[in-house]
Amino acid sequence: MIAKQVIFEGRVQGVGFRYTVKDIARGFEVLGWVKNLPDGSVELQVMGEREEVESFIKEIAEESVIAHGIRNMRAEAIPLLNNCSGFRIEK
Repeated sequence: MIAKQVIFEGRVQGVGFRYTVKDIARGFEVLGWVKNLPDGSVELQVMGEREEVESFIKEIAEESVIAHGIRNMRAEAIPLLNNCSGFRIEK
């Protein structure tokens, strides 16, 4: 089990990015959340088996309808998420 934080930059707010990420999450065995940040970027925190997490992030960044809006992406390992169930959009 691993957890990652990913920051997406580019045209990622006001385009349905968070809702698309949540929809993509339904196809993977992952837990976590996605939210807009004040600087115009989007933060994703996700946890699951390594292959699921990496495939989920790849789907967002390379294969989804929102991939073209991503100008930059920074990912790093983080501690496992506590008290996390399902995948949600954070406000």
